[in-house]
Amino acid sequence: MANPSESTSPIDVQKLDKLGEVAVKVGLGLREGQDLLITAPMVALPLVRRITEHAYKAGAGLVTTMFSDEETTLARYRFGNDASFDRASGWLYEGMAKAYENGAARLAVVGDNPMLLSTQDPAKVARANRANAMAYKPAQEKIVNFEINWNLVAYPNSAWAKLVFPDVDEAEAVRKLAEAIFAASRVDVADPVGAWRDHNAALRLRREWMNGQNFAALRFTGPGTDLHVGLADGHQWMGGASPTKIGITCNPNIPTEEVFTTPHALRTDGYVSSTKPLSHQGTLIENIQVRFEGGRITEAKATRGAEVLNKVIDTDEGARRLGEVALVPHSSPISKSGILFFNTLFDENASSHIALGQCYSKCFVDGQNITPEQVKAQGGNSSFIHIDWMIGSDKVDVDGIKPDGSTVPVMRAGEWASS
Repeated sequence: MANPSESTSPIDVQKLDKLGEVAVKVGLGLREGQDLLITAPMVALPLVRRITEHAYKAGAGLVTTMFSDEETTLARYRFGNDASFDRASGWLYEGMAKAYENGAARLAVVGDNPMLLSTQDPAKVARANRANAMAYKPAQEKIVNFEINWNLVAYPNSAWAKLVFPDVDEAEAVRKLAEAIFAASRVDVADPVGAWRDHNAALRLRREWMNGQNFAALRFTGPGTDLHVGLADGHQWMGGASPTKIGITCNPNIPTEEVFTTPHALRTDGYVSSTKPLSHQGTLIENIQVRFEGGRITEAKATRGAEVLNKVIDTDEGARRLGEVALVPHSSPISKSGILFFNTLFDENASSHIALGQCYSKCFVDGQNITPEQVKAQGGNSSFIHIDWMIGSDKVDVDGIKPDGSTVPVMRAGEWASS
C-alpha cells in the first residue's frame, strides 16, 4: 500500500514499484540469503523502500541502507575545517569493502542535485573527492572487477528535475523526470523483466560481433575529432548483463545502451571533442577538447568548467589515460528523447563515450581470474577516478582497425554499420 505522502506525489507509484523490482531482479540478480548494501540520497526514500521490499521478497539476508543529505554535505563546505578536506571516513569504506568480501551485493541510488557543489570552492571539492577516492579504492576495486553483483538506478530529486526541465513548475518537472527515468529504465511497459531480457539479448549480439572482429584499435572521426584508441591486449567487449566472480549475473547500470571494453593505457593518440556537456561534482563542463599522445592527455580545454576538468585529470597519473571506450548508437532511446539529464548514468547512454581513469578488469579474456599485474601488463589503466564523457553523435564515424592494419566500418553517422 502506498504511503500517504506517496499518494500526493507526482511520481507514478506503480512504475516506481516496477523500478524497485527491476533493480533487484535484473540489476542485481539478488541471490537468496545474500546481504545487500544500499547507498541513496534521503529524497530517494520512496524508491529505497520499494527496493528493500523486493529484496526481502527475493530472499535477501540483511538489507542495510546508508543515506546522504544535501544540506549536511553543504555544511561541510561552508563550515568545515580546511584540513578536513584531505580526509575521508576510511573506517566506513573499510566496512564496505569487508561487506563485499563477505559476498554482499551493492546498489547505489543516484539522484542528488547535479549542481549541489557548483558554488563551492573547486579546490576543496577536488581535495575531498581525491581523499574519498583513495579511501574507497579497495571497495571500488571489488565493484569494477565484478567480484560482486552491483547496480546503479535513479530517483528524481526535485532540484535535479528543475535543472532538466526549467520551464515548468517543480511538481511537473519531477513528474516529467520520473517518466523519463521510467522510460529509459524500461519499466513503463507491462513486463519490465521481459523487456530487459530482450534488451540484454540484443546487446549480447552486438558484443559478440565486436569480439568476433578482434580489433586492435578503434578510430573515431568527426567534427573536432580524429582519435585512434588502441585496445588492451586480450580485451573483450561487454554490455548488458554481466557475470560476476561469485557466479551471479547482474546489469550494473539501469539504464544501459552500451557495449564497452578496455583501451590500452599507452596506445591512444589524436584529438577528440565532446558532443555533450559533462556534469561533474556540481560543475557543467562544456565543449571539452583534449589531445592524447602515447595514451596520455597532453592538452585539455573546455569553454566552461576548464578548471575543474584540469583538476580531475591531475588526480593521479592514470587520470590522464583511458579506462573505457564504449559504443552507443545515436538512435538509442535516451538520445531520441532529446533530454540532457545532467547525469552520466543517463547521458553516457545517449552517445558513444570514453572514460578517463580506472579500467574494468572484467573486460579481458578470462577476466574473472586475471590478476592486477596481468591487467597492467596487458594495458589496463589504474586510477582513483573513472569519469565518462560523450564523444559520439550522428556526425561521428567509427572504424575498427584489425591487427594487420585493415579497417572495418563499425559505425556510420552514429549508427551501427553492421546489420
